[in-house]
Amino acid sequence: MTRRKRWAVIGGAAAVLGVASLAVARQQETAPGAVPPAAGGKAAAAPRVDPKANELLKRMSDYLSGLQTFSFVAEHATEVVLQSGEKLEFLADSNVMVQRPNHLRSDRRGEKANVSLYYDGKSVTIYGHRMNMYAMAAAPPTLDAAIDFTRKQLNVEAPAADLLYAAPYPILMEDVVSGTYVGEAVVDGAKCHHLAFRGNETDWQVWIEDGARPLPRRYVIVSKKVVGTPEFQVELRAWNLSPQVTPEMFVFRPPPGSERIDFVGAAKAARQAR
Repeated sequence: MTRRKRWAVIGGAAAVLGVASLAVARQQETAPGAVPPAAGGKAAAAPRVDPKANELLKRMSDYLSGLQTFSFVAEHATEVVLQSGEKLEFLADSNVMVQRPNHLRSDRRGEKANVSLYYDGKSVTIYGHRMNMYAMAAAPPTLDAAIDFTRKQLNVEAPAADLLYAAPYPILMEDVVSGTYVGEAVVDGAKCHHLAFRGNETDWQVWIEDGARPLPRRYVIVSKKVVGTPEFQVELRAWNLSPQVTPEMFVFRPPPGSERIDFVGAAKAARQAR
């Protein structure tokens, strides 16, 4: 499994805090017909990426890296494969706010989720509004390290987290074996460049806004190593590159009557619920 888990669900503690445990994918299972990684310790071949696709992806990455404070709305659909093979799709939207180098907030609402994530440079907190419960853990002092920490240690995923790193390009290219420039398309009224990439573990596509603001406007991921090859898709809109923020926006204040639970206990409860 690569560092960047391209399966963007919120699992573990968040499942107990208001996200259905149904949405916690078993990443260890292999989809029928999936091709295993090459054996024998041979060095991976250089990815075959269309120069235009590579240039546009780098341009988007550089532009995102230069943004210090920004916000956007992520409208996402998470596909879940049941043991019967039936696929269900869960819709949600998230208001995401970032202030580099170490602040993040995401307020997510959907069919099975009403959850907020807070990262203030010292701790990460997940709060379930419906159950009035939260889990909190000490976190690394930078956003990049915090994203890795929440993914690996807490099994928690921020919406479109791959795009929030200080340098998204190497993260996005981590598993890529080929890339293609598909063409032009319109997303939410904006002219975009449509790129498609294939990897050993995932296939993914990104639509990048044309012009002076090469922002990602749509992002689709297919998890090839998960049973049923589920898909995650997110549309990124309402970008604000100079939002008015204060440090208090990223700090969690427990509401009256809220109950604190630990991430370990929440993850255990989520496993029992499945």
